[in-house]
Amino acid sequence: MIIKNLRLDLSVIQIENLNTIDFSTIPIFIGKTQEEISVVLPTSAVPEVTINREDDWSGLKIEGVLDFSLVGILAKISNLLAENNISIFAISTYNTDYILVKKDSLNATIALLNDNGYTVE
Repeated sequence: MIIKNLRLDLSVIQIENLNTIDFSTIPIFIGKTQEEISVVLPTSAVPEVTINREDDWSGLKIEGVLDFSLVGILAKISNLLAENNISIFAISTYNTDYILVKKDSLNATIALLNDNGYTVE
């Protein structure tokens, strides 16, 4: 399986409303519930005012369109990383999955994935 390094500095933020978000930003992931609005986006696009902000994330994309019938892809990767004390922030879209790791864990993550049958580009 091929995993692409997005080579972007990413941030995970909480905001009061979506008015300050530039929706032309790529990538952007938005989660909105009754309790919060969370956004993942390039650090360079973080608005000035946030409720909470966590910087220093790197993104990895599982390449290809993942059919809904495929089982356990994200679970296998997240378990491998958890067994090696690497924390992740996982995001899924209709087509694929993304894994965010802290920048200081990126090299170890890539080496671990490459050593376990994945190809990180």
